[in-house]
Amino acid sequence: MEVFRLILERRSIRKYRRESVPKDILERILEAGRLAPSARNAQPWFFIVVEDDEIKSKLVEACDGQRHVGEAGVVIAVLGDPSISPRFSQDPFIAASFMTLEACEEGLGVCWIGRFNEEKVKQLLKVPENLKVVILLTIGYPDEKPEPRPRKPREEIFFLNEFGRPYPFSPHKT
Repeated sequence: MEVFRLILERRSIRKYRRESVPKDILERILEAGRLAPSARNAQPWFFIVVEDDEIKSKLVEACDGQRHVGEAGVVIAVLGDPSISPRFSQDPFIAASFMTLEACEEGLGVCWIGRFNEEKVKQLLKVPENLKVVILLTIGYPDEKPEPRPRKPREEIFFLNEFGRPYPFSPHKT
């Protein structure tokens, strides 16, 4: 599938089938994150792959009761290291984006979890104190097909050369 089509069709999935993610697919997703660009190639990231159902259940509580965290085939905790780069949060987000696209390419659904108690997550996953939990990704086989969410019009967010001067998009078919 082409990347733009993936971007068009990607949705946040909050309902998963109870099915594990095959190891070869999971490894391609992880490799996509490893190969992501980072400022000065610092790669200030670490990833914890959570497959254990008991740990995922405990993560639900740390994520304010978001049940899909426990239902996903896998949860990936994306960590940043402030001692490696001042971009310790931005760079792991890029890696998570690459992982998201690869997961979608593989027919999996993903949801970014940004609402969590970092201290509880760190304790549960034995994350060293010096690292930051940047995001959690739930990944698994979707058991829903959400409709697209509304997006702001292009004219409100894209500008040419200066703020407020609309970018002149070519007419297109939607």
